Amino acid sequence: MTWTFSVSPLRKASGSRTLVVMPLSPLIRIGTSTWTYEGWQGQVYKRQYAKSRFASECLGEYCQYQYQGEPLFRTVGNDSTFYRPPTANQLRRYLNQIPEDFQMVFKVWEEITIPTYAKQARYGAKAGQVNPRFLDAQVFNELVLAPYREAKFEPHAGPFIFEFQRHRISSEEFCARLDRFFGQLPKDFRYAVEIRNAGLLGPEYHKVLETHGVSHVYNHWSYMPPLAEQHKRMESFTAGFTVLRLLTPLKMSYEQAKKRAEPYTKIIEELPEMRRDTVELIREAVREERRAYVLVNNRAEGNAPLTIQALVDRLPTGD
Repeated sequence: MTWTFSVSPLRKASGSRTLVVMPLSPLIRIGTSTWTYEGWQGQVYKRQYAKSRFASECLGEYCQYQYQGEPLFRTVGNDSTFYRPPTANQLRRYLNQIPEDFQMVFKVWEEITIPTYAKQARYGAKAGQVNPRFLDAQVFNELVLAPYREAKFEPHAGPFIFEFQRHRISSEEFCARLDRFFGQLPKDFRYAVEIRNAGLLGPEYHKVLETHGVSHVYNHWSYMPPLAEQHKRMESFTAGFTVLRLLTPLKMSYEQAKKRAEPYTKIIEELPEMRRDTVELIREAVREERRAYVLVNNRAEGNAPLTIQALVDRLPTGD
């Protein structure tokens, strides 16, 4: 296989002057949607791993990956927790690999965010049925948060993402249920909401999130508006931090994006609007002294680490 990674060179001495590369603002944490992609062998990963142990052992090397002399990734997404909550032992294994200043952004178990189970085989007898655990704060506290407390993972937990697929719940009911739900959650963790119903964007949804200090997730996803349009409808950030997820090109299905981008070894096509909007949102957040978490998927442009490098070259430094 021929790898086509195009990494920008380090800045070097020029004449009698040395061009100093400044680290990113400490308010910015940027990383990929997951770290368990074996196709980054030779790019992010230089060590050899047994196939059966790659996912469990490569996180430490992911955290050490550098660009222009600085660690590139200060966060990472964990999608596996969408399908089942992590155990305390899993979280301890992460702790053994990540540096002190690293935070992981976890998706919340789908049992909390699905109003009705889809008619899919993986749901078994529950397929097509109403989910009694939808936005159940007690279930979230007891089954989702408990392992993080047991493992003492709190300092390394980024925002928990509640991902809601497209649904038919009215805006009024959805916002009311969100309001009740977040009103019952502990305040020592941070929460973010990702929606796929563009019609929810607006004052009612904004008010609920702002009331509880919950962030809207700006998601560059198939059938959502552009990032700048989302922010225009929201009018302002809703928490002391914000979350961006760069997932797929707009107006392109998951399947189309996957087929277009595979095998994820190079930038297939730059998305200038996505890049520009991302940088502007981060700049605005930093100006307002809000933290920004940015997660990039391979399916956006073809290779998430290269997209991140391009963004970093335009982001505010800590100077």
